[in-house]
Amino acid sequence: MPDLLVELFSEEIPARMQARAAEDLRARMTDGLVAAGLTYAGAAGFVTPRRLVLAVEGLTASSPNLREERRGPKVGAPDAAVDGFARGAGVTRDQLEQRDDKKGPVYFAVIDVPGQPAAAIVAEVLGDVIRNFPWPKSMRWGAGSLRWVRPLHSVLCILTDEAGAQVVPFEIEGISAGAVTRGHRFLSPDAFSVVSFEDYEAKLKRAHVVLSTQERADAIWTEATSQAFARGLELVEDKALLAEVAGLVEWPVVLMGEIDAAFLNLPAEVLQTSMREHQKFFSVRNGKTGRIERFVTVANTDPADGGATILAGNQKVLAARLSDAKFFWNNDLRAVIDAGLEAWTEQLSNVTFHNKLGSQRDRITRIEALAREIADVTGADPDVAAQAARVAKADLSSEMVYEFPELQGLMGRYYSEAAGLPAEVAAACQEHYAPLGPSDNVPVAPVSVAVALADKLDTLTGFWAIDEKPTGSKDPFALRRAALGVIRLVLVNGLRVGLSDVSKGIFEAQVKNLWIGGVVFGEDDPEGPYRQLEKVYPDWEKRSTDSIEPAAYEDAMWSDFEGEWSVAVIKSLSSEKAETLLSFFHDRLKVYLRTDGIRHDVIDACIAMHGSDDLWLVNARARAVQAILETEDGSNLLQGFKRSNNILTQAEDKDGVEYSYGADIKYADDATEKALFSALKDAKPRIAEALKQEDFAAATKAMAALRGPVDGFFEAVKINDDRQVVRRNRLNLLAEVRNLCGQVADLTLIEG
Repeated sequence: MPDLLVELFSEEIPARMQARAAEDLRARMTDGLVAAGLTYAGAAGFVTPRRLVLAVEGLTASSPNLREERRGPKVGAPDAAVDGFARGAGVTRDQLEQRDDKKGPVYFAVIDVPGQPAAAIVAEVLGDVIRNFPWPKSMRWGAGSLRWVRPLHSVLCILTDEAGAQVVPFEIEGISAGAVTRGHRFLSPDAFSVVSFEDYEAKLKRAHVVLSTQERADAIWTEATSQAFARGLELVEDKALLAEVAGLVEWPVVLMGEIDAAFLNLPAEVLQTSMREHQKFFSVRNGKTGRIERFVTVANTDPADGGATILAGNQKVLAARLSDAKFFWNNDLRAVIDAGLEAWTEQLSNVTFHNKLGSQRDRITRIEALAREIADVTGADPDVAAQAARVAKADLSSEMVYEFPELQGLMGRYYSEAAGLPAEVAAACQEHYAPLGPSDNVPVAPVSVAVALADKLDTLTGFWAIDEKPTGSKDPFALRRAALGVIRLVLVNGLRVGLSDVSKGIFEAQVKNLWIGGVVFGEDDPEGPYRQLEKVYPDWEKRSTDSIEPAAYEDAMWSDFEGEWSVAVIKSLSSEKAETLLSFFHDRLKVYLRTDGIRHDVIDACIAMHGSDDLWLVNARARAVQAILETEDGSNLLQGFKRSNNILTQAEDKDGVEYSYGADIKYADDATEKALFSALKDAKPRIAEALKQEDFAAATKAMAALRGPVDGFFEAVKINDDRQVVRRNRLNLLAEVRNLCGQVADLTLIEG
């Protein structure tokens, strides 16, 4: 069984495309080989800046011989039909076989398809893969039609078995496959031939090319950390930069340089960002002071002078970059000290947030009001929360953030501290953007939480108000991320927020402003106000309010926003939007809880309960129900509940009454029936107290304790007894079971 080696040698492949390209080559080649009838033992893709490589082990030497049988027309069918069948099967008429069938003899064509050698299949599949390779961006060069990420120079394609290596006969756009490749562009540019993957990898290393991306990354990290440790420093971890740099070099050589003392007082994050974004340098930190004092660069060659020339050039370029950063930093500090952060906030009046939602300054005004309103929920001082919201986005006007947008928030913290603002305000400037994803840290400081919630709720309600909701996989304004941020802020901090009331209040302000601006009911929806008014006042045309006759309605709607009709329409529309936004929160909560192993039906059962706009409450209910259902008692009680509910539903439909008037123990004539009365009497106060304390774990545990009495009751008695008094009493008893067990979640929605 031969091994396959493919190398596609080109000009430099962008680092960001390399990992995906190696996986695409492996997947597309192996899928094509398998589809053609070959099997293999293992396959791996490799990539360096100049080559894309595939190694396949244990490939079958050829595809198997196949025999296909096709059923044709009946014997005696018209000659044209029989001849057409034979042509379609690729045989002559005299090669057709006659076989008996239930309805008489039928023609069959037996087609033998001989297997193809692996080399022919590899050539065909490789040609298709190269021509249809899914590069994010590709180019043509010369006069050919082939598109590749960069000009393709050569193709190495060999099959190796016990007899040796065989070049696969293959050609594309004048490039013929061979067994030859080249090493490092500068250190070992000469061509050499290979006979197997092991030979290829070993000769590449001698030619100053490390084939494995992970090996290059490990070598960079190990050498960089060693050099930093030798100087009593530490390398700042940056996995994304490490992966990128490993894709820029074939022969990594780590060099450490110094940062000019004139720049050491810049914030560490400024130095780190400038070096990472512009130079692809790693930062080296003094663990005692926290300052960035040195940098690490990775060369793609073995410098004769130990890297002195490379470092001198890098330090010169770095000094120019850092001079810009220092200039921005000093200018920003002077502006903050002279005019304060709120001057920057005012400048945001000229920065559009969204053409329908106003400027960044308008948005800050809304966030400030909301942060003050919800400060009590987070335990923050309302005045401090409002102050933090007022300056949280001021750094968007700074020169540093204009140059490095990824530093927004962080620079706000530095500038707030320089302006002498309270520590809580400075922290909120940085933390209010968080959490940015499912693994990002969640703020816990009360002021930061208040501003973070206000920021995200304003984003959600604003875009909801103008009907810019996520659709399918499209979410251009990151509203799913904002909703997840609200959920994590609420759950991590244990906040009790009624999102319906909060969002409804925000919507009323948003809708009113949008209405004034002609956005909610604009030229594209001239009947909007009338349609919405009819929902509130079905007979509005017959009414007059505040001496306004229906004929004057339109003028009143657009000018008097305090009038009864206008207020009613705004409230109605806001309520509708708040309801759809709550559904969106529930959808994101389901996704979040499912990652923690909470069943979807359990989540639905808890959302169906009253108070579902309190996400902390839904979360607590769901975790308690999930935990109890994982026990035998809880699972059995669920079955008892469902049985009780089914019997009751059928009886209530039949009798036309609701069995909810309470059962009387004096009509109980069976020991198990009396035992259930007793168990319910004992459980009710314990469950009520647990629910009052919102201890859902204790409540569900008390419910699960009813499992035995409920099971015993069903086993011993006949519910639909011939005695009507006894029957009704037992149905009312089941109603007590149903009502008691349905107080944490709607168990009718639980599967099983």
